[in-house]
Amino acid sequence: MATKTKTEERDHIDRFLESIRERLPMLDPEVEGIVDRIQGLHRRFRREMDETLAEFELDWVEYKLLGLLSREGEVYRSSPGRLARIMELSSGAMTNRLDRLEEAGLLRRLPDPDDRRGILVELTADGKRVYEEAVGVQARKEALVASALTVAEKKQLPATSARKRATSPVRPLGRPRALS
Repeated sequence: MATKTKTEERDHIDRFLESIRERLPMLDPEVEGIVDRIQGLHRRFRREMDETLAEFELDWVEYKLLGLLSREGEVYRSSPGRLARIMELSSGAMTNRLDRLEEAGLLRRLPDPDDRRGILVELTADGKRVYEEAVGVQARKEALVASALTVAEKKQLPATSARKRATSPVRPLGRPRALS
């Protein structure tokens, strides 16, 4: 048997799986290893995102809202109703976010030239700058986490069947029915 390379060394998840192997034989250690490692990465990425959002004094919804506006072509505008639908927010929740972002100077409300009763929301230059800086900071943090992978592993990962499964619907299995 060849000696293990550094990337093949046992980690805390391997030790956990070994500790439950006999007690929970119905678990597939490979599947549990995948799930535990993905959940660990998710926690790490989420923690990094929370720090980035705090640094820029944004919450998750505000960050997503700035991102949506930044992708609205060169005008960076949309109606509040459209934004609320896309983000699945109530009009009250959207108004709350818009008020806060407008007060911070990251967006502004303008009259809708096509609807005299309507308004449009427009990303300001400061809003675009803050969003792009936050994206850059977060991207560097994510790159640091991903730096544990080799270039080949980074290229292989998105091409694996995990990519297919990550986007396919999951059918709930539910609990087994009791025998009567």
